[in-house]
Parts: sequence; C-alpha cells; structure tokens
Amino acid sequence: MEQGEAGSPPPAEEKVGKEEEDDFGYRLFPERNKNPQSFLVRSLFTYHNKCQLMLRMTLETNPYAQLLLEAMKQSGCTVFNDRHFSCENCDACVGGGFDSATSQIVLCQNNIRHQSHMNRVVTHELIHAFDHCRAHVDWFKNVKHLACSEIRAANLSGDCTLMNEIARFKFGLKGHHQTCVRDRAIRSILAVRKVSRETAEKAVDEVFDACFNDLEPFGRIPHSKTDARRAFRDFQNRDRYNANL
Repeated sequence: MEQGEAGSPPPAEEKVGKEEEDDFGYRLFPERNKNPQSFLVRSLFTYHNKCQLMLRMTLETNPYAQLLLEAMKQSGCTVFNDRHFSCENCDACVGGGFDSATSQIVLCQNNIRHQSHMNRVVTHELIHAFDHCRAHVDWFKNVKHLACSEIRAANLSGDCTLMNEIARFKFGLKGHHQTCVRDRAIRSILAVRKVSRETAEKAVDEVFDACFNDLEPFGRIPHSKTDARRAFRDFQNRDRYNANL
C-alpha cells in the first residue's frame, strides 16, 4: 500500500536475526483483508456516509482531482467512483492509501473529518494512481520507485502548502517546500515499508531532483486551488491543441 496523509510512522525496528516479513503497509488498512459489507450495512454508519459525500464533493469540485481524473482518462485509465474508491476504517496514523494490487484508493473514513483533508488525501492518492497508470512502478520491490511517487505526491497534492505547514507549526524560509516534500516522502516510506530510516532517506535523496521536477500532469507546482484551476485550464487547452494537430 502507498500511504497518503499520515501521522508519525512507528520507529523502524532494528534487524535482529531473521528479517521480519514486510507486509507492505497492509497492517494499516485492516479492512483490505475482509469481505466487503453490504451497501445497506455500510450505509448505516455515519462515517461511511460522510466519507462518500466528501469524496463526491472532491471529485466534482476540486481542481486538483479533476485534472488528475482527466489525465488518467487520457492515459487509458478511466477512474470510476464505485470501482476505484473505497471508504474504510484504518489505523489512526493514516488518512488513505493506494492499493496497487487492486488499483483502488482507500479513504480512511474514521480519520478524514474535514473536506479540506479529503481533498488532499484524494489528490495525493490519485497521483500514485496516475504514476501506476503511466509508468511501470515496482511498488513492492523497488524502494526508489516508491520514493519517487511519494516525492511527487507530497510536491503536487498541496501537502506542503504554506497554510498546511503553518497548521503543523512548521515554519521555514528559502527551501522550506523542498524540505517538507523530502520529510513527508521519508515518513510515508517508513509507514508502509519495514526499512531503516537510513534506507528511506537514501532512496529519497537519490531520486529527489528528478522526481521533484517531474510535474506531470500539472505542468507546475500548484500551491493553491487557484494554481490548480490554471493548471487544469492549461491542460484542457493543451489537449484541444493536440487534438487539432
């Protein structure tokens, strides 16, 4: 699983004797291994209803999500609400995740309480889904591939906007955005992979420049909804131009 908005990951365990088998973060999403409940049963739970309503609002109104959905459609990976999103209960430290085995985005209905949080989680996970669609990402065996997608998700989803960092009581001057992206990518890797901090930091640092500067499909770093709307408009105009060539 590729993790979205997260709290602090558990500390990496030292390797003692035989290496503990990596569960690839699925422990954080316990409902992944259960039979799905019926719609009637799920509809009785307020968390699930609220999650579905916030998801619909994000998909219909958020320019970050709208651009990513259009880009995936053009890449041959059309996203369907009922098929590719699942509201579930998760571990308290995560807001969402991308399950590459099923091409599904998990939204942690017990942890996502506000629309702005839902917007960020959906955008973050759609970036993972977009990377899964356009590239041969080895999520489970190549930590550099995971690091690259986590860098892109932190950079382009709004995770590291100034307002979000102020809300986390983190302040900085020049280069703070890059620092935030690096830190959040490392934290995400540590949450879903049984690797040392040194391994996570090394993977992120080795691919950071290339992946930080890979701005597809936005073409820029969208620091606000206004930026995202402009990027979406430019993307649509680029598509119309290419269609007329």
